[in-house]
Amino acid sequence: MIRYALICDQGHEFDGWFSSSSAYDEQAAGGDVVCPECASANVRKGLMAPSVAGTKKSKPCVVPDATKMIEMMTALRVHVEQNFDNVGSEFAEVARRIHYEEESPRGIYGEVTADEARDLIEEGVEVAPLPVLSDKQVN
Repeated sequence: MIRYALICDQGHEFDGWFSSSSAYDEQAAGGDVVCPECASANVRKGLMAPSVAGTKKSKPCVVPDATKMIEMMTALRVHVEQNFDNVGSEFAEVARRIHYEEESPRGIYGEVTADEARDLIEEGVEVAPLPVLSDKQVN
């Protein structure tokens, strides 16, 4: 069986399982592959990552130790605090003004609610969470 990530012409994404690649091609050509959300038969394959089976010789996944990760997050936080402007609770508004070129571009950081962050991302404003660290970890 082959699983394909599929997308209809309305942008709905869904999965389809087929016995072979040619089975998908035949069903799609015959209009038998339809979107479960809008019933559109105008469907195409989406981007997918291949499933690759591991071997006994493959190396185990190495998980970085927590101390190293905290050091890296601390370094990131310190860099941002030393080189970017803290706009506090005005972050969403300032980020939008920079995004829409109403202000000169510059690195900023501040606070937003989860809803504000979601709205910024949906608008295409590039944002990323900054690691929150205790005072003990920063010193």
